[in-house]
Amino acid sequence: MEHNKVLWTPTQVLCEHSQMARYIRRLEQRGLGRFSGYEALHAWSVTEPEAFWQSVWDFCELCCHTPADRMLGRQEMPGAEWFPGMRMNFAGNLLRHGTGPLSGQDAVVSHDEGGRPIRHSFADLYRDTGALEAWLRASGVKQGDRIAGVVTHGYEALVAMLAATSMGAVWSSASPDFGADAIIDRFGQIEPAVLLLVNGYRYGGKQYDRRDEFARVVQALPGLKAVLSVPCLPETGNGKAQPVTEWQDALAQGWGSEPSFTPLPPDHPVYILYSSGTTGKPKCIVHGAAGVLVNHAKELILHGDMRPGDRLMYYTTCGWMMWNWQASALLAGVTLITVDGAPGYPDLNRLWALAGQERVTHFGTSARFLAECRKAALAPGQRVDLSALRVLFSTGSPLLPEDYDWVYGTLPAQVMLGSIAGGTDICGCFVGCCPLLPVRRGEIQCRLLGVDVVAVNEQGQETRDRGEMVCRQPLPSMPLGFWQDQDHQRYRAAYFDTFPGVWAHGDYVAFTEQGGAVIYGRSDATLNPGGVRIGTAEIYRQVERDPAIRDSLVAARQAGGDVEVVLLVVADQTLNEEQHHMLRQRIRTGASPRHMPRHIVQVPDIPYTRSGKKVELAVTRLLNGHAGSDNRDALANPQALAAIRRCLQQAGLLT
Repeated sequence: MEHNKVLWTPTQVLCEHSQMARYIRRLEQRGLGRFSGYEALHAWSVTEPEAFWQSVWDFCELCCHTPADRMLGRQEMPGAEWFPGMRMNFAGNLLRHGTGPLSGQDAVVSHDEGGRPIRHSFADLYRDTGALEAWLRASGVKQGDRIAGVVTHGYEALVAMLAATSMGAVWSSASPDFGADAIIDRFGQIEPAVLLLVNGYRYGGKQYDRRDEFARVVQALPGLKAVLSVPCLPETGNGKAQPVTEWQDALAQGWGSEPSFTPLPPDHPVYILYSSGTTGKPKCIVHGAAGVLVNHAKELILHGDMRPGDRLMYYTTCGWMMWNWQASALLAGVTLITVDGAPGYPDLNRLWALAGQERVTHFGTSARFLAECRKAALAPGQRVDLSALRVLFSTGSPLLPEDYDWVYGTLPAQVMLGSIAGGTDICGCFVGCCPLLPVRRGEIQCRLLGVDVVAVNEQGQETRDRGEMVCRQPLPSMPLGFWQDQDHQRYRAAYFDTFPGVWAHGDYVAFTEQGGAVIYGRSDATLNPGGVRIGTAEIYRQVERDPAIRDSLVAARQAGGDVEVVLLVVADQTLNEEQHHMLRQRIRTGASPRHMPRHIVQVPDIPYTRSGKKVELAVTRLLNGHAGSDNRDALANPQALAAIRRCLQQAGLLT
């Protein structure tokens, strides 16, 4: 089937009534330009960045205590100065519906594997945020202190984040399925004042008591002023490593207090996020309040077409930046449907059933989940009433063309498939969706507004061919820096050493004539057989079409001065030589002879990060004898690497 075939076109009603269309009309009414289409709008957004970001702030009705002198001061990268002179509060924007007409509307509806959903209104969220902030202050927390949470994806995590950011503390979180060492690797660097802990969690029909593991975490963080316990497993009790405060007791102690929404500078730290940490301790990435706020407002309201009364369900964990992203939808008056537990328990229909039950308008998930649904021949649009669904977000890895086909073969016709791509590094997206543009098979729709992103060759020159994805102008959500990186050496090395003054993101990409994007994988995992650069996603697109293959991973092995492509596959039955030959031929025909793997090795599992990304680099390091410093606690399934090592040894690829 044609790669860039149009699969979805916005209706005239959507083109006229979407948030993006309203925004364009507002710009034109204010004399900021006449825009013939999205391409013209995007060109204006990157040539007039100050006018653009001011217009986003105004259109999305973001709040500040003191307006900025201008939107952008210094413009060099790194070191751009955003919103000089502004005083604002992040939580105050997310909780602006806690009083007023929407206060009685659901703000958060929490689902887990344990029972019925728990519903909280915007007024509840406002009240509980004020109470918890008062408890934090009484516990000795000060502005700039870090509040860390090992929490499930539910109501309490949102309250804690809002309470922290209301008073000017910095929020950081991890998922409770992280091992103690992985949590200590993160929180040990930022030295939190308060630690919020669940006592366990449910996943895949099982309960996991984490009290002993988390006691180790508490002991490893000597600067703690308080420990706050959330009883996700009420029958288990809390840990006895040291005195803890129960969640309800903390709220009771602060009951009746309102959030302070302390006015702060625009670059006051609001979040600390983490790189995956698969090859050592993770980098602690510090994000500023105003930059994250305005960028999320643009992505959610303009590109995601969100408005008051919409209902967003994004399957994520508190250890992935998509948790922070979806939390910002509160500012638009959107109800968050939080889901904890396994996406495939009791079966893959679970999330689709919840989307129908909760009348979800915006559903977000990973490319991997959609691929699993396709391979299981699910047809949720036939089983579930998804008539409210308007947008399906996908991220985490490139979405295969066959998964576009599956979406438009099984879901209601009105659904816009919003494949989005960015990263923890910017807590947002570079490329993504737009309700005014068609969805083409295998393509991300567009560069996002305000994002001057292009593909460049190894000399840093823009190319129409595939190349390194770079951003040539500053974005407000680029990090303030890395924690405890005083001279910014590590920060510069991570993004600006490859092409000085230009952000190099690390993705291998091509932009199409229509303005869409095709991502070919991480550039650090790019293969170079015979000196020709090949993106791993190009091979996955061929391999994962095979119904016999459940999963796969591509890595590079140095041999005889060249690179050999090694393909790992997971299948329910043992593949024979004939099937290997057919697989190679499919890759040769669908991609090129250079894409054909020299070795195909069947393995029981593929390693993933906890945010659902394949860990190609760890397998490449294993193949080339450099795996000693890999951090297996950062993996969702660390046992996969040990099994792969055994399979590679049996295949004669490891000594």
